[in-house]
Amino acid sequence: MNIRWKIAQLFEEAWWKRYLKNKSAESYFDWKMAYWSTFFGKEKIEIDPGEKVLDAGCGPAGIFIAIEDNEVYAIDPLLDKYKMQLPHFQDERYKNVHFESTKLEDWARPSYFDKVFCLNAINHVANLKLSLENLCESLKTNGVLYLSIDAHNFRFLKNLFRLFPGDILHPHQLDLNEYQTLLLNQDIKIQKTSLVKTGFIFNYYLITGVKTSDE
Repeated sequence: MNIRWKIAQLFEEAWWKRYLKNKSAESYFDWKMAYWSTFFGKEKIEIDPGEKVLDAGCGPAGIFIAIEDNEVYAIDPLLDKYKMQLPHFQDERYKNVHFESTKLEDWARPSYFDKVFCLNAINHVANLKLSLENLCESLKTNGVLYLSIDAHNFRFLKNLFRLFPGDILHPHQLDLNEYQTLLLNQDIKIQKTSLVKTGFIFNYYLITGVKTSDE
């Protein structure tokens, strides 16, 4: 899995450079801010004053850019490379955000969080079990997890992609029920599962869950 993860990270880095190549930093920032504003409204997400927030697998323009009045931790193993290669990632712009270039499974949690976002990132990790454990353990009791996922629609394609890199960016291939089961095993009570986007091979979902225990 480590080899597959390393290959996926190389392709992820290349994807961002290609995707942002002809986009100005400011126009992309404005577009992404509008995107996150719509996301907050559609999913009825509110962050109260004083709440501490984690953006796990944040990428160069994660949800951290839209949270200005709270303490935020943003982690991603490619942040150092984004800083060197992408003018779109300007970490000095976000005075309230603590950035760490690290894998989720290796991250040393500094404290517990009220809200944890892991958006389109959990199937990018090297070790899915350890990453989910670290993610869920970082939540306070009654803290809220927002996990967005690409979930397989067909068992045959899911098993095929597990054997062959048909989806090179994502080392892990799961269906919705498997993701939900993994969360339930981490003391996460699922409040809502929203279908964000329909696709042929994958549907894109947002799972909202609440931490029921620190055990």
